[in-house]
Amino acid sequence: MSFKTFQPSNPTAALLRRSAAAWFIIAAVGQIAFISFILLFYGVRTAIGNFAAWNDKPLIDGYVGGDDVGNAVFAAHVLLAAVMTLAGLMQLVPQLRQRRPRLHRWTGRIFLFLAAVMALSGVWLTLVRGTYLSSISAVAILLDAILILVFGALALRQALRRRFDSHRQWAMRTFMAASGVWFLRVGLMGWVLINHGPVGMTQTLSGPADIVLVFGSYLIPLALLEIYFAAGRGRSGAFRVFVALLVLAATAFTALGVFGTIAVMWAPYMF
Repeated sequence: MSFKTFQPSNPTAALLRRSAAAWFIIAAVGQIAFISFILLFYGVRTAIGNFAAWNDKPLIDGYVGGDDVGNAVFAAHVLLAAVMTLAGLMQLVPQLRQRRPRLHRWTGRIFLFLAAVMALSGVWLTLVRGTYLSSISAVAILLDAILILVFGALALRQALRRRFDSHRQWAMRTFMAASGVWFLRVGLMGWVLINHGPVGMTQTLSGPADIVLVFGSYLIPLALLEIYFAAGRGRSGAFRVFVALLVLAATAFTALGVFGTIAVMWAPYMF
């Protein structure tokens, strides 16, 4: 996450960069755990042909008897999420972009392609198969899919025009929107742990806290990203310090959510 407007010798710019790096480290740990869960839970069950065991994890029924097409789309949607997440993480590593530009380009193409596939398959699962918990969560899924497709198209367009600074910003927006499923789980567990219980939440994600979280799972990260961009472009040191502290607060909440998600949502189903 670097911008030409940042001055290497400027302490507030350095603080802003370091706060973003801290968030990325926590997010990378959480997303690698997410990838591991997908492979160990869904991947193993799919590999041995035990598709009905997808439903061993509560809330969403991935397997529906007699729905071969829907089951195939669900399997592709879930398993490709692991590849997309890994490719997206690789895009945010500046050393990879600088030292392995060809690998960076190919993982970027894979990420943008799979982000579009995930968005479209998510729309299909929502509108055709009805794989959602409430109408509110369904609307949130559809809005997120639209943002992923628009941001991804703009990231690709800017790359083809060789406007790489703009490309990186659109690619980061795509990453935030495409990580909505991950952000939602982290947000849910962070909220539960802060409140010592599911305050304002229901089993169908239709409670007041749920509504904020299902839309905020991608709108809040996108808003923080835009504030971060603004701090990078601006000249105010005080504003950069404020944004750095905001990012560090988001890092602390993300760390709490990652810990809770791994402990409660993923680890019990991985082994």
